[in-house]
Amino acid sequence: MRESFDGADTELRPEGLVDVVPAGFDSAYVQFGDLYPEQQLQLQLLYGASQRAFEHRTRVSARVTVVRVLGNALTDPRLADRKPNDHLAEYLDQEIADLRGRLAQDSATAVSRGLNIGLGLGSALSLLLLAAPLLWGVGLLGAMGVTLNCTNRWSLLGAFVCGGVGAFGAVLSVLVRLRGTADQLARRQTNGREGVVVPGQMARSMRHEGLYRVFVGWVLALAVYFLFSGGIVPVFQTPATAAEICTTPGSAVKGTDFWGFWCAIGFVAGFNERWAFGLLSRDSTRRPTKGS
Repeated sequence: MRESFDGADTELRPEGLVDVVPAGFDSAYVQFGDLYPEQQLQLQLLYGASQRAFEHRTRVSARVTVVRVLGNALTDPRLADRKPNDHLAEYLDQEIADLRGRLAQDSATAVSRGLNIGLGLGSALSLLLLAAPLLWGVGLLGAMGVTLNCTNRWSLLGAFVCGGVGAFGAVLSVLVRLRGTADQLARRQTNGREGVVVPGQMARSMRHEGLYRVFVGWVLALAVYFLFSGGIVPVFQTPATAAEICTTPGSAVKGTDFWGFWCAIGFVAGFNERWAFGLLSRDSTRRPTKGS
């Protein structure tokens, strides 16, 4: 009996290792537990973990491997020895290590896939958030009797473009950090302990984190835009303002400088969260000057 969980079937009634012991090998299984208790425990844990694997192929192959390894051990003539055989123990340890690596990779796949889905959904929503105000916002304001002059339109367009590029900067930041570190993210989700969190749960958690990262990039880029455009934090000299574009004849060059500058600022704000948070906290950490 299975339950679908984030694309992975989870066993509602998982089997134990004793449930897959071949008929007629009960006494051999008892002998196996007496001679190789550590390997038996590891196989039990791995068999349980295989039933919670994220991918169906991993779930099937890992369970088949555990059953095969157990069958090989129970039919091995060296199991009748009074003491553990070093070669049989080495074989079991190698198979266990391979299974642990396969399941660890499955957890990393769950983390990567969940995060990629979250980033993809966040990017799609970012496009919607970017396009909706541009396509319908002006018409809605006109229907409400609100008119926007040239400066207002350029300021709003700059804000939405800066925020949208900031969202994609956040996506790229996560993708760069994700490269080769999916296993580290999996360990972070499980606090370094295997089997604590089901891979399907890790996928859902990372999907939420991907969405969160995208919207954080949006908000940070917008906040930095308003700080810079309002002159609250005079860190950079803006190459062109909305007022200059509207008042300068033949302002095509000014408009290009305007878009390029704010796209760059939005991307950096989304890509480098520390830089953006440092700008936002600048006023709160600035010491008051004398006479103020």
